[in-house]
Amino acid sequence: MSAAAPPCLSAGPDGGSRLQVAVVPGAKRTGADGLHDGCLRVRLTAPPVDGKANDALMAWLAAELHLPRRGVRLERGASARRKLLALDAPPEQVTAWLARQLPGQE
Repeated sequence: MSAAAPPCLSAGPDGGSRLQVAVVPGAKRTGADGLHDGCLRVRLTAPPVDGKANDALMAWLAAELHLPRRGVRLERGASARRKLLALDAPPEQVTAWLARQLPGQE
């Protein structure tokens, strides 16, 4: 993994990536909103009810990273705002996506 990777991203044991996310459900729009306390902050329009926010988060990330929906898995934090996601994408791909989402943030 490159030295420029943000603190929210780490390499997974299978060649994939692990992404730490802080979710803000019930927002006006869905999208990345910067880094917060070592996590990628993601605002979601979905409410935090019956797993809707988790489903929306994983579907949004899969679409953003051009992965099949099964390529994004929730590893930790099903009922918490802070989550750990496993991504079937190499860290370099996720780092490049994060650089486009968060220009100027290192």
